[in-house]
Amino acid sequence: MLLSVMYFLCFQALGTLSVRWLLPGRRALDRAWLGMSLGLLEMTWLPALFAFGWSFTWTAHWLALGAGALLAALCYFVRDRRPCRGWDASERVLLRQMLLVALPLTIFSAYLQYTHVMRVDAGGNWNVGQSTYGDLPMHLSFITGLVGKRFPADYPFYPGHRLSYPFLTDSLSSSFYLMGCGLQAAVILPGTFMMLLCYMGVMILGREMTIGRKTVVLAALLFFLNGGLGFLYDFDQAAGYEADGGLTLMARLRHIMEGYYKTPTNQPEPNNLRWSNVIADLMIPQRTLLGGWAMGLPCFYLLETLFRPGRPSDTHRLRGLLLLGIWAGALPLIHTHTFVALALCSAGNLGYDLIHGDPSGTRKRGRMLADYAIYGATAAALALPQLIGFTFAQTFQTETAHTGFLRFQFNWVNNPGGLGMRDFYLWFYVKNIGLPFLMLLAAAFEKDPRQRRMFWGMLPIVLAAELIRFQPNEYDNNKLFYLAWMIGCMIVANWAARLWRRLRGLPGRGVLAGATAVVLFLSAGLTLAREAVSSYQAFSAASVEAGQYVRDHTEPDAVFLTGTQHLNPVSSIAGRTIVCGPDLWLYWHGFDTTERKVDLSCFYEDPASFSDVPAKYGAEYIYVSSYERSSYDVDEETLAEMYPIVFENSEATLYRVPET
Repeated sequence: MLLSVMYFLCFQALGTLSVRWLLPGRRALDRAWLGMSLGLLEMTWLPALFAFGWSFTWTAHWLALGAGALLAALCYFVRDRRPCRGWDASERVLLRQMLLVALPLTIFSAYLQYTHVMRVDAGGNWNVGQSTYGDLPMHLSFITGLVGKRFPADYPFYPGHRLSYPFLTDSLSSSFYLMGCGLQAAVILPGTFMMLLCYMGVMILGREMTIGRKTVVLAALLFFLNGGLGFLYDFDQAAGYEADGGLTLMARLRHIMEGYYKTPTNQPEPNNLRWSNVIADLMIPQRTLLGGWAMGLPCFYLLETLFRPGRPSDTHRLRGLLLLGIWAGALPLIHTHTFVALALCSAGNLGYDLIHGDPSGTRKRGRMLADYAIYGATAAALALPQLIGFTFAQTFQTETAHTGFLRFQFNWVNNPGGLGMRDFYLWFYVKNIGLPFLMLLAAAFEKDPRQRRMFWGMLPIVLAAELIRFQPNEYDNNKLFYLAWMIGCMIVANWAARLWRRLRGLPGRGVLAGATAVVLFLSAGLTLAREAVSSYQAFSAASVEAGQYVRDHTEPDAVFLTGTQHLNPVSSIAGRTIVCGPDLWLYWHGFDTTERKVDLSCFYEDPASFSDVPAKYGAEYIYVSSYERSSYDVDEETLAEMYPIVFENSEATLYRVPET
């Protein structure tokens, strides 16, 4: 672990120095956050770039570190020679706010990372939380499976098809894993750090986009403690009693705290509550999204600070524009949705700026257009190879389960499959987002040019997410909605601050604020409380033993016949390739697994008649566990006659396919 931490700190130092040399005019906390983010971006991308030539090995990582040092040296030679902006009162204010908001959220997030990422109990079982039960094994398959592979790699649970899913956040954990971190630490350490960057980033962006000191805190809380009015569904009879005399309030609290996805922010059925809390249901379980936000927030910050009308013309801005373009161009293989949201926001800002110009007169429209062109051309040059080589190949595929991903679909998940809306249009968003949605509607009528420009930035994202289904899983459009909502939180915070000032002198203003806070944050509080106590076994101690045997005693490039379970120690723990993973992931990635599933079933139930199946897929091992035994009528007697057993415990048996 020590080596991986030292490697990480080297990139942190390089990123911090690079930002100090390129952007000395930025505030101190801004520079610190940008430097940490840039260091992480380089540690994410550079080893992956060299893995296209040298595989994801030690060689690629040492070359990456050398390349990082050369990039830092380049930043020094093209540096902005102005002195660094010093520490001032505004920095002290923001630092105190971060200590009150970002630090507690980071500590809580570290705890959730620990409990939700293969927490080992006294019996040796590996446990997860409610939100990580479904997707974490997939990310573990990428993390363990990418080590030693030459890029572009195949899906570890669907060989023969290029891994087009944005994989760089997982390969970042692969770097930690390669350098000696345990699997759990390799996920938790970068995950917690990225959550810190997100908390810092929203607050730093809030300082740029909101009108007061306290609005920074309000904007951050509105975004990270999002909830809605779902609690009304949970407590609509809280004052009464059940027929058996039990207090409904306590019964319903137990229902929330013990049920599987019964929280006020996530009840698809029966209440159509889909505005999941970003910490519990996005940042913790969806590692690709977490990486996208951690790397995307600096882009939104640079976009805001470089292009906002009224800022003085800066002869040194070219460095910032190129940095923004390079950073944005690096996003597609980290998180494609973040790249799309940034592009749409940029287009909205460009439209507003060209129509309205710069009221201060400091920049002409031609200069604005040139700046956008520099940024856009740089980003496009770097992003297009990723989009063409990976994203478009999957989005427009025609040889798998879906004839392309893109579809017109109005009103997101409130109109499932385009078959009709479940709730009245506005009520769907009112009950899901809550009071902030009504505040946002009210703010839209205010004649504030700066606020209207923010609306122009978020509106293209909302329209795209509201009208186009980008993936088979329509719910995934929330990855666009939430980045639009981040801008919306800035607008709502400003509107609330103005309203608060207008209410000065009103008796009971504090009571009104307290009641509003309850309505704003109760759903999120209950959701996070539920997540903090959730625990589910993912892998039994015997399954872990089997996975670790496979990891330590089989060839790294070996292919395994297994069932299609999503909790698969061969794939997730050992990092080995399996013939076919679960439709829980593969269907939503656009694959038709029918043929492979039929072959697996036939082989397990009649291995003598279907003895050609292992050779068909290049499988060298056959794995039989409690899952295969429950899913198929496994003929283990024939398997034992045909194939030697190389491992066996109470959970699983591993057979070796003889070489032919």
